[in-house]
Amino acid sequence: MTGEIGAAGDLAMGMMLAHAVEPHDDAHGGGAGGICLNCGTRRAGEFCHICGQSSHVHRSFGAIGHELAHGVFHFEGKIWRTLPMLLFRPGELTRRYIHGERARFVSPLALFLFIIFVLFAMLSVIGAHLEMPEMGSPEARKARIEMEAAIARNGEQLARLSQQRAATRDPAQIKALDGRIAENRRETKMVETTMETLGVPGFEGLGQIHTGWKRLDKGLGKAAENPNLILYKLQSNAYKFAWVLIPFSLPFMWLMFPFSRRFTFYDHAIFVTYSLCFVSLFGIALSMAGLFAISPGLLVFVAMILIPVHMYKQLRGAYGIGRFGALVRTLLMFVCANMALVFFGALLVGLGLVG
Repeated sequence: MTGEIGAAGDLAMGMMLAHAVEPHDDAHGGGAGGICLNCGTRRAGEFCHICGQSSHVHRSFGAIGHELAHGVFHFEGKIWRTLPMLLFRPGELTRRYIHGERARFVSPLALFLFIIFVLFAMLSVIGAHLEMPEMGSPEARKARIEMEAAIARNGEQLARLSQQRAATRDPAQIKALDGRIAENRRETKMVETTMETLGVPGFEGLGQIHTGWKRLDKGLGKAAENPNLILYKLQSNAYKFAWVLIPFSLPFMWLMFPFSRRFTFYDHAIFVTYSLCFVSLFGIALSMAGLFAISPGLLVFVAMILIPVHMYKQLRGAYGIGRFGALVRTLLMFVCANMALVFFGALLVGLGLVG
């Protein structure tokens, strides 16, 4: 219940944040003319031409609910014009927005914030989370299970020996018990050291990576020991910092069109943000499909096809390039997108946000 309440709060926050960054071009009513209550300018219409404030200012208790509903459901008809184009004509949407057609569509940042919060609120409600598949040979998994059992037995034995030592007064018996306790601790330490070296089957190498950033190295060591825990924490916290993916991706996009005077970093930022919107929408679709017990392998296969196809269509439409150029850049961009995700995850781990 608490998780559902928190998810609902996150969802509402995402909607309000999206509303905050979305251009305010909607009307609340009111007549033309009069003095603007915000800046004192004489208006010529329903909105002040200096500060943009509406002529209609609510001053009732019911207006609080109106403002909340307006903030949450602000997208109105814009969302129904934006989403179909994002799905089927992403290049045209990106190009039209860059060239100044803003009032008809939801801004990419507002849409991205909204979708991200919807995605993670949905994941929280349905309790879905990512898990790493069991990897490694059967012998390695068996060895790890046996070592975990040995540590548990040693712990039980150590507790019994400690109780015996506390109950005895015989110096000779105390000395013998101290020797057995020390031996027990040495054996336990040896097994724990072996397990740290072994790590989780398939992830042993993470613990051996040394980047020079102590917090990141520590986080990688924890990931080697329990990758599913790190994945769970990543999923729980990544949405708060998902916007970082936009600046992370911009250098890669610049490399697609190096030294080009036709396209600026602003163009690339709009492209990246709308592209991330599509990937996030696909994440929502995957979450819903998971409720129907569809094979995760099938979903990943579909994603590996649809996401590059969407990138290709968006590149061609947004930048007006040929098929061959779009294909080459799609392949490069798909690789770069995965690199940006790796850097993003490393940043979260290194900052201790998921450790």
